[in-house]
Amino acid sequence: MRISFLGLGIMGGPMARHLAAAGHAVTVFNRTPAKAAAWVAAHGGQSAPTPAQAVHDAEIVLACVGADADLRAVTLGPDGAFDAMAHGALFIDHTTVSAEIARELATEADKRGLLSVDAPVSGGQAGAENGQLTIMCGGTTEAFAVAEPVMAAYARRIGHMGPTGSGQLTKMVNQLCIAGVLQGLAEALSFGKAAGLDLGQVVDVISKGAAQSWQMDNRAATMAKGEFDFGFAVDWMRKDLGLTLDEARRLGVSLPLGALVDQFYADVQAMGGGRQDTSSLIRRLTR
Repeated sequence: MRISFLGLGIMGGPMARHLAAAGHAVTVFNRTPAKAAAWVAAHGGQSAPTPAQAVHDAEIVLACVGADADLRAVTLGPDGAFDAMAHGALFIDHTTVSAEIARELATEADKRGLLSVDAPVSGGQAGAENGQLTIMCGGTTEAFAVAEPVMAAYARRIGHMGPTGSGQLTKMVNQLCIAGVLQGLAEALSFGKAAGLDLGQVVDVISKGAAQSWQMDNRAATMAKGEFDFGFAVDWMRKDLGLTLDEARRLGVSLPLGALVDQFYADVQAMGGGRQDTSSLIRRLTR
């Protein structure tokens, strides 16, 4: 298929690569043209200087940018994608953004005769590199049916969660779970260290029981060593938790743990850890 990919960061670049490897004709756009040129040199396809030029003949347009404002700019801004997309084309947004902008873009897409799916991902940089992402989708059944086989190039699990915005809302649930588990793991490791226990031995034992989690399996050892130079950055987690807390206020839902861990991440940012992995929560407890 003729595919356009907007945004070649640590997530978008590998996803676009998987699409090219699957045999699709991929045109890429990135706000830093040199990054787009490097991607083309490595993986083929072509690049374009604006979103509009990147999408003019695409059947599928995907985006993975930074936040609501970035997404609005590449879709509805000057030289944005939406006014240049062909009637009947599909827009898939992999950016983690507000449910509000997901609904706004779906309305704008519908006005132009376009299909749209909000499809945030989980799995981090490693999941993108390895083609093992989990994708949470919102949109019509028709749009999801077109999107699913395309996304299969870089996903291990794809779920249709409901109407527009449901993908973003599910991602918020996901981030709340991660934040809570990481705080619990950080406290547990700090307690174990203070108690004089061998943390490697402790984790080996308790990871075979009810305390086991993905975070324990993949981050406990590096947390204990103070290694945080991989995975999903604190800055991005704070953005996601901010979206979640905003949505909770709109829904009238109390999220005391989510709000508390968000402030703990603010502490990590103040310590200079904004670009470190989210497991760096433990730094607050080991100073």
